Amino acid sequence: MRIASLYRYPVKGLSPERLPRATLTRGQYFPGDRLFAIENGPSGFDPAEPVHQTKIKYLMLMRNEALARLRTRYDDASGDLVIDHEGEQALRASTVTAEGHERITAFFEAFMPDELRGTPRWLGAPEGYRFTDSPKGFVSIINLASVAELASRVGSPLDPLRFRGNVMVEGLAPWAEFDLVGQELATTSGARLRVTKRIVRCAATNVDPQTGLRDQQIPKALMDAYGHADCGVYCEVLEGGTLTEGEALNLAPAPAQTALGIA
Repeated sequence: MRIASLYRYPVKGLSPERLPRATLTRGQYFPGDRLFAIENGPSGFDPAEPVHQTKIKYLMLMRNEALARLRTRYDDASGDLVIDHEGEQALRASTVTAEGHERITAFFEAFMPDELRGTPRWLGAPEGYRFTDSPKGFVSIINLASVAELASRVGSPLDPLRFRGNVMVEGLAPWAEFDLVGQELATTSGARLRVTKRIVRCAATNVDPQTGLRDQQIPKALMDAYGHADCGVYCEVLEGGTLTEGEALNLAPAPAQTALGIA
C-alpha cells in the first residue's frame, strides 16, 4: 500500500488543499483539517465547552452543493482565508479578527442567501476539537482502487475527492481497506495508525467536487452494488510521524506479548 496523495480541508464543506507531506501527532487529528466551520443558523456550539454537533448545523456539501463552486485556501502563517470564485479572487479575510469574521460571513450571505437558516457565524475549533463528521474521525483513508471499482459499477468516472479523505492510497485490492479495521499501519518515519471503523457515506458524495453539480447517487449506488454505503476508513494516531506522498504505508507488526510466569 502506497500513499498516492494527501489532503486537508481547513474549512468544513469547502475545498481541499493537497499536501506533499503531513506530520501527525499522537492522539491528534490530521494537521490543519476541519479547523473551521460556518454555522448555518444557531447551532448551540460553545467554543468554551465544545460538544460534537451534527454536520447539518453547518454549511456543508450534503445540502449546500454550491460550496463546491468555490476554491478556497487557508494561509497558516497569516491566518487568512482566500476564496476564489469563477476564476477570480472574491475574498481574502482574516480568520483571527472580528472584522475578518464579518467579511467572511458577509460573503456567504451574498453568495447563497436562499440556503441560510439565519445569520451565518464563523467558528474556529478550540484546542483538541475538530469539525469532523465523526467525533473520532482523526484521519481518513480512501482506497483509490475501491473508488475506481465503484466508478465501473456506475458507468462514469468518479473523482476520489468526492469522499473528502485525508490519505489516498493505492496498491490495495478494491475494498481491502475494510479488512484493515482493528489493525495497525506504520510508516518508516515512525507514524503508527490504528484503523478504527468504516466510513458510512452521505449525500455529500453525490456532488461533483469540480463542478458543484449533484450528478450521482453514491450511497444508493454503494448499497445497490455491495449491500452497504461505506467507502474509506477512519484511523486514530497511535504514534506521531510523517506521511509523505509516494511512501509505503505498511501493516505494523503486532506488539510483542509478554509471557506470564506461573509460580
